[in-house]
Amino acid sequence: MLYRTVGAAGIKVSEIGFGCGGNAGLMVRGSFDEQCRIVARALELGINYFDNAPDYGDGAAEVNLGRVLKALQARPLINSKVEVRACDLDDIAGHVVLSTEESLRRLGVDCLDFLQIHNGPRAGPTALEGRGYKTLGLDDFTRPAGALDGLQRVLRDGKARHIGFICRGNDAREVNALLETGLFSMVNVSYTLLNPTAGMLRPPGLDVDRDGGAVLDATARHGIGAAVFSALAGGFLTDASVAGADRHPLARGVDREADATRESRRKAAQLLPIAVECGWTLAQAAYRFVLSHPGVTTVLGGFSGLSQLEELCAVSGAPPLNARVLNQIEALWRSNFAAA
Repeated sequence: MLYRTVGAAGIKVSEIGFGCGGNAGLMVRGSFDEQCRIVARALELGINYFDNAPDYGDGAAEVNLGRVLKALQARPLINSKVEVRACDLDDIAGHVVLSTEESLRRLGVDCLDFLQIHNGPRAGPTALEGRGYKTLGLDDFTRPAGALDGLQRVLRDGKARHIGFICRGNDAREVNALLETGLFSMVNVSYTLLNPTAGMLRPPGLDVDRDGGAVLDATARHGIGAAVFSALAGGFLTDASVAGADRHPLARGVDREADATRESRRKAAQLLPIAVECGWTLAQAAYRFVLSHPGVTTVLGGFSGLSQLEELCAVSGAPPLNARVLNQIEALWRSNFAAA
């Protein structure tokens, strides 16, 4: 395992991180024995960064990770998050503090290494309903008693060492405004072979739902770490998905007949021959692509089983994609994956 430094923070983070979210399902729905076995192997392989959130299984992933690390007598770097919902808007800062304290209790630790706002910044006012937390108006980040105020209270009280937030696309201006504050050390970014726009200007011809706005270049300029989530595009960038196989029993299912599912599989299938030519699985090629960007600190793997963990950890330290392969991929982008 190779390690990359988180900007000015000077912290060495493994190129492959361990995502605890519900998409892979291990830390939410797996058995304790299986969780222990896979986390122990991850630590043995050199993974030292675990990404969690209260929303993953309504706190279950934090509880389970805490139990596993206690059983293994291990203390890797831990990141968790705060979800701001409509009911929290009157006192966002107070909610940040309370949520952090609850995460510490579930995880069984005294301090988080990183704490992030799970809402991505958006232009205009906050618009949240019910359990929604995907975005938060920039003003609700920066106003008195807003999210930044709460994060700074947590730092001051020693409940977290570093802070960050999530980028969700179509938010480059707002992301840059937050980066300019100089307060953040780590952001989470979606960057994939299907949508590479977090790492570059949108290739001509490529149609994407959300434009990443080349924010990885901005984080690199500011000396801020970037953890890439959903590098497999929700599990579609795998050999098994292209073949139409069922997902791992612990993984979150998809509607196999939905138009979005069919389209993601169609696009992934165009990339599979390129991966095969390189001697990699499609998932390995997807990770190698992400790690080739100099602004990326770590790729957050969602591991349902041991074989997935070992397959993707093998990518660390592999050579970057060569110019010929990149040209093949760019041709697919420019053709919008040979869309009819």
